[in-house]
Amino acid sequence: MLLKRWLIGNPLKTTQAKHERLSKTIALAIFSSNAISSVAYGTEEILLVLVLAGTAAIAWSIPVSFAILFLVLVLTISYRQIIHEYPEGGGAYVVAKTNLGEKPALVAAAALMIDYVLTVAVSIAAGVAAITSAMPDLFVHREALGLLAIVFIVIMNLRGVRESGTFFAIPTYFAMGALGLLVIVGTFHTLFAPPPSPFTSSPEPSGKAAESLTLFLILRSFAAGCSTVTGMEVISNGVKSFRPPESTNAAITMAWMSIILAFLFMGISWMAFFHHIIPKSEETVVSQLARLTFGTGPLYYAIQFGTMILLILAANSAFAGFPHLASILAKDGFMPHQMATFGDRLVFSNGIIVLGFFAGLLLVVFEGNTHALIPLYAIGVFISFTLSQAGMVKRWLTKRGAHWRKKLAVNGVGACTTGIASLIIASTKFLQGAWIVFLLIAFLIVMFQGIRSHYKAVAEQIALDRRGARPPLPQRNIVLIPIGGVNRAVIRAIDFARSRPGDIRAVFVETDPEESAKVKILWAQWGCGIHLVVLSSPYRSILGSLIEYIEEILEKDQNTWVTVVIPEIVPARWWQNILHNQRALMLKAALLFKERVVLTDVPFHLRR
Repeated sequence: MLLKRWLIGNPLKTTQAKHERLSKTIALAIFSSNAISSVAYGTEEILLVLVLAGTAAIAWSIPVSFAILFLVLVLTISYRQIIHEYPEGGGAYVVAKTNLGEKPALVAAAALMIDYVLTVAVSIAAGVAAITSAMPDLFVHREALGLLAIVFIVIMNLRGVRESGTFFAIPTYFAMGALGLLVIVGTFHTLFAPPPSPFTSSPEPSGKAAESLTLFLILRSFAAGCSTVTGMEVISNGVKSFRPPESTNAAITMAWMSIILAFLFMGISWMAFFHHIIPKSEETVVSQLARLTFGTGPLYYAIQFGTMILLILAANSAFAGFPHLASILAKDGFMPHQMATFGDRLVFSNGIIVLGFFAGLLLVVFEGNTHALIPLYAIGVFISFTLSQAGMVKRWLTKRGAHWRKKLAVNGVGACTTGIASLIIASTKFLQGAWIVFLLIAFLIVMFQGIRSHYKAVAEQIALDRRGARPPLPQRNIVLIPIGGVNRAVIRAIDFARSRPGDIRAVFVETDPEESAKVKILWAQWGCGIHLVVLSSPYRSILGSLIEYIEEILEKDQNTWVTVVIPEIVPARWWQNILHNQRALMLKAALLFKERVVLTDVPFHLRR
């Protein structure tokens, strides 16, 4: 308990929840770090595909970047409309549930949850890659570094929204400033530098390109670069985290985020094009640009450090979105109810821990390799983009209202654009691992429906029948005290049992006649007049004999309750448990699921 308090702080009162709301400045650092951090690898992913057709194909990185910039514009306007229309948050899931029905909503929810897990894994892996580019000796430890980063972010998020946001805001803005400095200075150099030399035909000395420059290859590069727009939906999921007026502040923050994202992404793409940057396995594109712009001095390391911070803290936006989405699903019965409850620090602690666990697992499975994770990355989020835009199209057609045609046009363009992008991403990345995401989406939908079915069945079975039913009449209660001898722990259990109404019996299973005789003598002295039932067990099955006796009582009278009072010795130290038999534990496990059987444990604590 002391460790928990030291790590996450003292509990906060429910009345303090309004003070945990976020200002626009802090919210920008928390919610937009995912989207903005993608500029560190978005351009690189485009180049990794185009370079397969030779360095001359890199010239296509600028048209592809403009196509992605158009996506950013469309999504920004569309999600600002969603924020104003659904101020309670929930994003694609709530929009799809309201307008398209349960199944599309579950598809959107499953896709978003997968995207959040991938966001954490990809961001941490990319952040570690940024620092290992500057310090190659750390490359072999990338998995351990990634797991440490996830644990740190989990702990900070468990401390509360406002505290974690304040803590992460300064390094996030430092990182944005470092990348902004790189783009401003680097772009200024390109404007006054001599024109770039023509691209060579191929990166290979042999002059042979791996593939031909085809429309399919360009579409593949677009699909790879679409990882740049992941994270743009996070603000719409967490509108309720903003200070009043929530929708207005969230929409303003959305605009700020998009402007920063567009500026950094296009700046890096232009600089990479101008300098003929070719992706390297041992050094990121941003690292190459920083080295070309500032050399290898303090500014270079500041940019690498800032990039690492931004990429690692990008995971923080997923920790803001995933728990909120899980809580909404839990309230609708599609996730365990525990996901809908606040922890000590007024955050959805269970959702934070679950996200951290699965992201860490993914990081280990893919060995911290960013390029292995990214093919899985953008699919889920673009599915949710498409469903949310399609849902808004239906909403405007049904609801209409002021300026509904303009709003319909915006969301219509958004639905078509993101739908086409989804098809491109799915078709180009399917064999690279995208099929795993579709499989996981199907699995999560089945899981959601299974959880909902369970809760419905529970509600039906525990509901009170209001058709003239009356409270049950008093029934007989037989209190059984299983004993293995006569000692102070047993006497303590007897003392408790005598305070309960019912027919009290002690039950001893005889395996040794001599031991049984000693127990009977001691019971006559210390048994307080309670009847002792001795069960014979020729095969020395103590647990089996007790259960048979209880079942016999239950079968004899269907209106009888059996209360089993278990005397249990509790050692002073945890490791001493291995020195005692676990008969009480096995008895509790055997009786827990029996109808009309109540278990009561009476502990006898040993002193040190």
